Amino acid sequence: MATKILIIEDEEKFARFVEMELNYEGYQVTKAFDGRTGLELAETENFDLILLDIMLPGLSGMEVLRRIRRTSSVPIIMLTARDSVVDKVSGLDNGADDYITKPFAIEELLARIRTALRKQRIMPEGKLLSVGDLVMDTASRQVTYQGQPIELTKREFDLLHYLLENKNIVVSRETLLENVWGYDFEGETNAVDVYIRFLRGKIDQAFNIKLISTVRGVGYVIRDEG
Repeated sequence: MATKILIIEDEEKFARFVEMELNYEGYQVTKAFDGRTGLELAETENFDLILLDIMLPGLSGMEVLRRIRRTSSVPIIMLTARDSVVDKVSGLDNGADDYITKPFAIEELLARIRTALRKQRIMPEGKLLSVGDLVMDTASRQVTYQGQPIELTKREFDLLHYLLENKNIVVSRETLLENVWGYDFEGETNAVDVYIRFLRGKIDQAFNIKLISTVRGVGYVIRDEG
């Protein structure tokens, strides 16, 4: 069965170009040229991946992203002409899996699509991961500490998930970027540090514990207690 991709993009010529390239690669494509139509399609049909522009009529891409993330973990790659750090952080923090700035080489987009789809397919079946009183349910994507829920963004959840999966192993920033972000942020490894700070604020500082340890010059680790 062909992989189904939804393109939500108001530049019709650009959307048709991307559709043609994706069709050539064997993907089945549906297009929407405004935010509301795209959101309706995303909520009523099953897609394997969504390409989402930020600047959309009707509903902004960020709002579409936020609403989709209320009910779905479908991979979403943001397509936009805006490349500021604020826009990137906002998109990733609201649950985007990747972010690509126009203009781009179609080969790069295809590679990022393959990476996002591969990550989705290899995500393990729902199970519980834990350290001390912190518990992660990968099926419901819920995290609790002593029974109290912890609200995490998709990126924060995926980062914590990888650290818990590799408990007691020191993981480098480069490894985290490759496995959590899905591609190499060359020269921007501080993105990991930013999200580690987010996690520490929501977990370590909120509950007065030390969950994530820094190993200077190497990376980060979550260790079993005791």
